[in-house]
Amino acid sequence: MAWSRAAWRGMTRLLVLLALWPVPVSGGEAAPAFPVAPIPGRHHLADARGEPFLIHGDTAWSLIAQLTREEVDRYLADRRRRGFNTLLVSLIERRFARNAPANAYGEQPFLTPGDFGTPNERYFVHADWVLRRAREEGFLVLLAPAYVGAGGGDQGWYREMVASGPDTLQRYGTFLGRRYRDYGNILWVHGGDENPPDRRLPEAIARGIRSIDPGSLHTAHTARDSTATEYWRGAPWIGVDTIYTYGSVRSAALRQYSRSSRIPFFLIEAIYENEHEATEQSLRAQAYYALLSGAAGQVFGSNPIWHFDGPGLFDAPLGWREALDGPGSRSMTQLRRLMDGLKWWQLDPDLDGTLLVEGSRSAEGPAVAARSGDGSLGLVFMPTARRIAIDLGRLAGPWVRARWYDPADGSFRDAAPPLGATGRRSFEPDAKGNSSGYGDWLLVLESHS
Repeated sequence: MAWSRAAWRGMTRLLVLLALWPVPVSGGEAAPAFPVAPIPGRHHLADARGEPFLIHGDTAWSLIAQLTREEVDRYLADRRRRGFNTLLVSLIERRFARNAPANAYGEQPFLTPGDFGTPNERYFVHADWVLRRAREEGFLVLLAPAYVGAGGGDQGWYREMVASGPDTLQRYGTFLGRRYRDYGNILWVHGGDENPPDRRLPEAIARGIRSIDPGSLHTAHTARDSTATEYWRGAPWIGVDTIYTYGSVRSAALRQYSRSSRIPFFLIEAIYENEHEATEQSLRAQAYYALLSGAAGQVFGSNPIWHFDGPGLFDAPLGWREALDGPGSRSMTQLRRLMDGLKWWQLDPDLDGTLLVEGSRSAEGPAVAARSGDGSLGLVFMPTARRIAIDLGRLAGPWVRARWYDPADGSFRDAAPPLGATGRRSFEPDAKGNSSGYGDWLLVLESHS
């Protein structure tokens, strides 16, 4: 049958749309069984079935306060399709929502404004619904019970926390512990862009939650370039650590990995898309630097998604619905696809440079490598194209399959014929760049018989 030009154009347009449409990245795998927990002696988390859980997060601070239920469903469905499994959310929003601190339905979090001793049932019923929907869709929620705010100013709740005092805040924590102890998908995040001068205030909330739910998991979102265990040193409620930087993610992660405490840590925040001249390449670099330097996961951020077109900190060039399909989001989908096909939890950073023996340093940014303890897997990320050398003898072999992975479109190509697991071998990716025109690539090395 002959096709008209119009029919061919229509079919071509359909095929292009299908190619761009986000598809589930987990191949129909079961959703995680909550709760998640650290694995003793390891630097990752596992779910209730014992399956490794990679924190692959999206920053959605204003999800509860800014969106209607219909909008929440749209957002969750999109992020699930794209492979995200974790969300960073404020339970109560002080500034970054259109009607803050009220939610989209006009409900205030407290019956008396700013008084943590007067929680509004109608507000928290909506919060309950959002958290349940997130659980149903398979999301771990990094939930901030009272975001402190940079400098303790009007971005967060620190002034109101001071006015309420530790006793009232502990009762608020008890209220939250009773309300959410059976949800299972919550990792509590205390602080928020600040190391509060009075540590007793966030600690009182954590203590109240733990008095009802002693098995609950907690961490902190600190001021930039500090970590949860540094500022909250000795706090018994810290079960997972965090790093937060606009500088070198690789340096921050390796420093944290080398600490003696060895509780799992993850990248909770770095530079967001559409801010600070970020590119899709720099956003990918942040994520891969974290994962190949010992982190249990990473959280991606996008302006305007984090505030969903509410008040933000920087102008956004598009709305949150359009931003869902931004280059950064698409890159995070490809990251999850790669990791789903590998035993990522077995990787340890190549601290001594025995796997990546040449090409790690560059004025355009270092390359970073990781290897599994049994030598079955090696990964190298380079932010820009260069020649690197690998000691294949660090892999178990007897043969090694070497492939280039394009982090922009998720495609593989052979880097060499099958190689013996012995001696040094040089590799260099396509100098023309990857599918997005940038020079970042991953080299995937897998042993086989």
